[in-house]
Amino acid sequence: MTTLPNPEIEVIEEVIEDIASIKLWELVVYNDDINTFEHVIETLIEVCQHSPEQAEQCTLIIHYKGQCGVKSGDFEELAPMRTEICRRKISAEIMLK
Repeated sequence: MTTLPNPEIEVIEEVIEDIASIKLWELVVYNDDINTFEHVIETLIEVCQHSPEQAEQCTLIIHYKGQCGVKSGDFEELAPMRTEICRRKISAEIMLK
């Protein structure tokens, strides 16, 4: 007797792979009255590998809206970035999207 492939199992495996590829976490940086634009821009370039333009745009959003999601990814990828940003006296948190 020949067994037929089970399409339900294939679909479930595809969905699990799709969910695993979704970046569920976001590194959010908050505004303050202490840090300069230059310091925040430099930090985003060095820590998050932003381009200068991207870092400047995020910094403007942080300034005017109070916060900005600067990077999405896996928690394990974002945790060292958050640590380094906070070490530089900039407020940041990792949040679920």
